[in-house]
Amino acid sequence: MAKIKICGLTRMQDIEAVNEALPDFVGFVFAGSRRRIDENKARELKVCLNPLIKAVGVFVNEKIETIVRLCNSRVIDLIQLHGDEDETYIQRLRSHVSNEIIKAVRVREPEDVLRAMDLSCDYLLLDAYHRDQYGGTGMVFDWSVIPDIDKPYFLAGGINSGNIRRAIEQCRPYCVDVSSGVETGGYKDRAKIMEIVAETRRLSVSAHREQDTSEQQET
Repeated sequence: MAKIKICGLTRMQDIEAVNEALPDFVGFVFAGSRRRIDENKARELKVCLNPLIKAVGVFVNEKIETIVRLCNSRVIDLIQLHGDEDETYIQRLRSHVSNEIIKAVRVREPEDVLRAMDLSCDYLLLDAYHRDQYGGTGMVFDWSVIPDIDKPYFLAGGINSGNIRRAIEQCRPYCVDVSSGVETGGYKDRAKIMEIVAETRRLSVSAHREQDTSEQQET
């Protein structure tokens, strides 16, 4: 069943909305972005976050000691690397913390994903490629280029209530990652968050039932 992450929370109103909707993950962006927050703000938001929801820290080429500090203080539960971090960086990070690691891949062709399979991260995050941006473009990429891989991945890039069904049914991701798709005027919209989380749950349950039916028919 597909999970869902609401990324780029910046306000207490956003925390209140996700506590009501109960996605699986939320994202705090510490990289250069209009959604960027500092450590103090992230700590303030995390204190009020429902503990059932895991907080993901999003970083671009960050100093390892900064990530370690945020993990050790439990401001974040998972680490998302969205820059040029390589296997050496990941291994150095793993020597300090046990938190699960997500490595973002900007996808143009299947080889982009296949090369990333050699990394020792726990998950990949597949996002749209943009020459001048590491992420957060709000653009959908060509999902047909995603190869068949056995590493669980987050699917990002322009996902909203209008294409969430196709994203889940076509790509079968471990998790869908939504940011601009639940915003109005550049801010998170409670109604859109409620809608897309509920739709993800409904689609996941439906897909699970279809799989069970198919397995029963085969036996």
